[in-house]
Amino acid sequence: MDPIIIVIALLLGLASRAVGYPPLLGYLVAGFAAAELGFGDAVLIGQVADLGVTLLLFTIGLKLDLRQLAEAPVWGSALAHMAIVVVLTVPTILLISAWFPSLSLASDSGAWTLAFALSFSSTVFAVKMFDERGENAALHATLAIGILVIQDLLAVGFLVLSADYPPSIWALALLLLPLARPLLNALLSRAGHGELLVLFGVAVALGFYGLFEAVQLKGGLGALVAGVLIGRSRKSSELYKSLVSLKDLFLLGFFLQIGFYGLPSLEMVVVAVLLTLLVLLRPLTYYALLVMFRFRARTAFITGLSLFNYSEFGLIVGAIAVSAGLLSQAWLTTLALAMVLSFFLATPFNTRVHALYARYSETLHRLERKKRRKTERFADLGDASVVVLGMGRVGLGAYELALQQLGPVVVGVEENIGKVKQLAESGIHCVVGDAADYDFWLDAKLAEREMLMLCLSNHRENMTVIDLAREMGFKGKIAVATRFADQEAELHEHGCITYNIYADVGRGFAEHVLEQGDLNRSSERVSSSAFD
Repeated sequence: MDPIIIVIALLLGLASRAVGYPPLLGYLVAGFAAAELGFGDAVLIGQVADLGVTLLLFTIGLKLDLRQLAEAPVWGSALAHMAIVVVLTVPTILLISAWFPSLSLASDSGAWTLAFALSFSSTVFAVKMFDERGENAALHATLAIGILVIQDLLAVGFLVLSADYPPSIWALALLLLPLARPLLNALLSRAGHGELLVLFGVAVALGFYGLFEAVQLKGGLGALVAGVLIGRSRKSSELYKSLVSLKDLFLLGFFLQIGFYGLPSLEMVVVAVLLTLLVLLRPLTYYALLVMFRFRARTAFITGLSLFNYSEFGLIVGAIAVSAGLLSQAWLTTLALAMVLSFFLATPFNTRVHALYARYSETLHRLERKKRRKTERFADLGDASVVVLGMGRVGLGAYELALQQLGPVVVGVEENIGKVKQLAESGIHCVVGDAADYDFWLDAKLAEREMLMLCLSNHRENMTVIDLAREMGFKGKIAVATRFADQEAELHEHGCITYNIYADVGRGFAEHVLEQGDLNRSSERVSSSAFD
């Protein structure tokens, strides 16, 4: 890859962040700029993009619970939304093809294929948004990712049916892959904690990619399956964390690649804008469907906004339609531009999603079903005066020490339902809740507690909760576990007590050692033995 492209992407990514948007928008612009200036090799950038998407699907598999895909709200919402979008989009595409000669269609089959391609939402965009907000374990995130996986499986089905060559008879042997789980887990346990662990993840993702491609199936599906196979291993979480930065780096190629689909004509720009306006119906459709499945207004609202764009898989479907003669190359360029515009449209909504919900919650609640799903019912925090928000390793340690010193006035709050069940089985008072949930704050009366201990995975999520606390009139103390000095300084400006888990780890280690026994007696034994 031409080094100048990396520099352009860096500068535009920084510029995008400086004006309050995620860097990915800068990367999209960088792709068009590089293509126009003649920098870079489109084939090489495409290979980097494929690697990024492969690692993305592998990491999704590591976190995916297949039981979620079997739940009616997941597959029901995905299929119902796809049916609604296709039916509404086909007439629009037929009108466009009649009005714009450069985008005319040879047959109605092209319109149906194009509508199918436009029914997908972007997995890359949704996962990036959840990563940046620290919400990967939230209910709305797992729901959105489940819907996206269903869409991806449908896309794979389309690719299989439309391929020039059907899947090999050897594809049936893939049904035996679960037998490889013990071997994969054994290799994972021996990979250690350094570069071998990262190499293991990349090798398995690419190995399964190649295996599926060898039997004429989509390689990305192989990476997803690989992640699912080892997703329940004890080290799967560590593997996930070790691959996150590498995955994000290679996904840069995905965003740059879009610009190399070609610069659009005026007609293509007009059509892309029309298609982008059509995507405004998407979050409304998802909201209505999810509320019908008895989800809370907030869950439906955030899930719908996370699916508020066109998908990279749509481009793949479009490319196949072009090769089959159903669409012209002009349509592929138009699709790429519509995808970029949908990213620009969806980003400000997703960046401010919690503030938007707080502002319009009364209106959104009017459509909410009175009877909620079991996972959407709020738990009682009792008379707890100290609330630990986020019960990962840091949060659990904070909870245990606070409980030891303050007694049973401490409660933990965790958004991961599975983790809450595990903690409850261990006798830990922990309830399901999202620290950034406006409704949860009202129901749990968090503003009336004496202290909040924020042990969340993401600085941006910490700041969202702090802003919400001030908005709700919280007058108590807020303590935050942080990692970096600049984040610590920002938290101090907001009046928070901070604990830098990197800088202060030595102090915590010494306190732990001192609690284990009498230091003086230990020192005497060491001194006497040293000079014997």
